[in-house]
Order: sequence, then structure tokens, then C-alpha cells
Amino acid sequence: MNIGIIDYDAGNLKSVEIALNFLGGDYFVSSDPEKLIKSDKLIFPGVGEAYSSMEILRSRSLDNLLKEYFKKGNPILGICLGCQIILESSEERNTKCLGLVPGVSKVFSHDMGLKIPHMGWNQVQSTKEHYIFKDIPNNSSFYFVHSYYPEPDNSDSTIALTDYGISFSSAFSVANLVAVQFHPEKSGPHGLKMLDNFIKQGV
Repeated sequence: MNIGIIDYDAGNLKSVEIALNFLGGDYFVSSDPEKLIKSDKLIFPGVGEAYSSMEILRSRSLDNLLKEYFKKGNPILGICLGCQIILESSEERNTKCLGLVPGVSKVFSHDMGLKIPHMGWNQVQSTKEHYIFKDIPNNSSFYFVHSYYPEPDNSDSTIALTDYGISFSSAFSVANLVAVQFHPEKSGPHGLKMLDNFIKQGV
């Protein structure tokens, strides 16, 4: 089972690689759409800023790669920034994003008295059964680092919620795509189990 990890200069690749190495995953890291389209599964990680990341994705034709791969139907896992920019737009510099899933990434409001970015461990409440949460206790804690949060238009796509001033969609799934706002690769045993679930899905 060959897993492609998209390299678009958005950081955090090493943590994902370390986690997959530990799990014995068969993976490769690439920014070449022709190589990535041939993978059995795709991981779209990232930390950073939406506008500049979209510029890089477009310059490398990785935006088209993600759209084509989504239509192809093979599993995709979006992580953190990779969870946000699969939506139509982001409030971060009013960025037009990939549009794989209808919705927008919104900024946490300072008016709530929140510390921004939302950084550290927080509970993730699973709201419906999904393979990505298999054998992970509900309300387990995962590691977050973000100032924007995803809001898919269709609330039925949400598979987990997290509270931080508001209750937001910390994981959602549409067709072959599952996206998580937290970092499973930095979330200890439960995060490793989640990545293992993705690796083994369909095997």
C-alpha cells in the first residue's frame, strides 16, 4: 500500500515521516503530481498560511493533482492546514482555496477572550462512527496548533467536534476524503492509532 505525502513547503513533513516509519508505512514524499497521482493513498499535511500555500500548490500544479485525486476515489487524509484549504475559501487573507468540500476556514475571534492560536491538547468528541476513529476512545485528546478552524457547509460531514470558545468541526469526511484539524502525528498513541487506521483502511 503506497502512500504519497504532498510536499508543498508547508512544513511538518518530518513529524509525519517519523510517525509512518514507526508504523511501518510504505510511503514517499514528493511535489511531483505525476508521481503522487499513482499512489494508493495520499496524505496532505501542513502548517502555515493559506494564501502562500495556495500559491505554491498552484505553481506546482498540486491543486489540480488534489482535485484529480479526489475524483479518482482513493483515500486522502488532510491534516491541519491540509484540512482547511480543501474547503472553498479561508478568511486568512480572503484566500480562494481548493474547493474539494463546500465550506470556509474561519478565524477564532479575539472577542471571546481566547488565546490565539489554539495551541496544545484538547478533547475530540467523535459524533459518528468512522474508520479513522476505530479503537480510539471517544473524547481522547489530540494536539492542536491553529488560528483558523474549518466550517464545512454540510454539518453532516462532521465526524468530530472540539470546544474552544465555540464548538467547531475538528474532523470531517466527504466521500474518500477525511480531514482533521489536529496533528495525529504529534498526538501520542491515539494519534498513531489514527494514522494506522488510515494506512490499513481497505487493506
